[in-house]
Amino acid sequence: MTRATAPAAYKSPLHEMTQATPTCLWNDSASIPELTYSMEHGAVGATCNPVIVHGVLKKEMSFWKERIHALIEELPTATEDAIAWQLVREVSVKGANLLRPVFETQGGRNGRLSIQTDPRLYRDTKAIVQQVEEFNRLAPNMIVKIPVTRAGIPAIEEATYRGISINATVCFTLPQCIAVAEAVERGFKRREREGKEIATMGPVCTIMVGRLDDWLKVVVERENITIDPGYLEWAGVAVFKKTYQIFRQRGYRIRLLSAAFRNHMHWSEFIGGDVVVSPPYSWQVRFNASDIEVRPRIEDPVQPKILEELVKKFADFRRAYEEGGLSVDDFDGFPPTRRTLRQFIAACADLNGLLRDYLLPNPDTA
Repeated sequence: MTRATAPAAYKSPLHEMTQATPTCLWNDSASIPELTYSMEHGAVGATCNPVIVHGVLKKEMSFWKERIHALIEELPTATEDAIAWQLVREVSVKGANLLRPVFETQGGRNGRLSIQTDPRLYRDTKAIVQQVEEFNRLAPNMIVKIPVTRAGIPAIEEATYRGISINATVCFTLPQCIAVAEAVERGFKRREREGKEIATMGPVCTIMVGRLDDWLKVVVERENITIDPGYLEWAGVAVFKKTYQIFRQRGYRIRLLSAAFRNHMHWSEFIGGDVVVSPPYSWQVRFNASDIEVRPRIEDPVQPKILEELVKKFADFRRAYEEGGLSVDDFDGFPPTRRTLRQFIAACADLNGLLRDYLLPNPDTA
């Protein structure tokens, strides 16, 4: 009589997801302690941007203070903005180094550090591509974020053609995702026609699911709309699930990534898909302490009643959910795009302000 095999032991729900399903975990931070925790639970990627670096510096200033002073000495004519972006580079490279063994084991599909281009460049294709190339050279396992704006779409195609793995960000809608996937396919096909490799590239398209939900909640208050508040939590999930199905049907060679977490469904509803979930550290700790069952849900449809209400009551949900809801020329004006770019640009100013206290300490508070 053959003895039954004992069930596999998992460290946590997130670890179980990474080991038992195709769904990958990335850490939405380049903080080394946070990324280390995440990798212990199966993470194979991470992200960085000025928002994250500002948070890392505030929490880990005892570690970074000496380096900030050294940069001020090494770069005597640099602006606070230039020093800030050098810190973005250095925080990103540290995270990339930690992920390097995963990158080498998984052949470039994972093990990457996702670094964001300057959000202030969102209107300038040429400037985006130039920065993408520079950031890509920082480490072999970089993946570079490009905003899904009118200027970002041609930048995504060109970067892909140049062999750079991209992470499409500032993205909330099905039309944006399709434009990204088509741009990546054009870039891939140009490389293939020239006999260049694509096997080691690992592009992803982020859907900031929670930010679509956030915007609809603003619309509810502004326009006095009455709807079951629980329905609003499904908007981003519905867009993600529909996009996933279309990507699979059309064979796009790019994965979806879930970001901007607001509730556990931004993780649990996507389990089982060949996708990436990228929660911040605090959400990972919460998920790992939860009793959420780890089972495939990516194919579970959103209840028709919820979809009917969202479609009926929100023009912006229709624009996000329907394939023809937005043209590329509409991307920059979509409210979640404007809100997110404003936040990312403000984070650049916040990071500059933090460094200003080292470059020009306030004499009034000395």
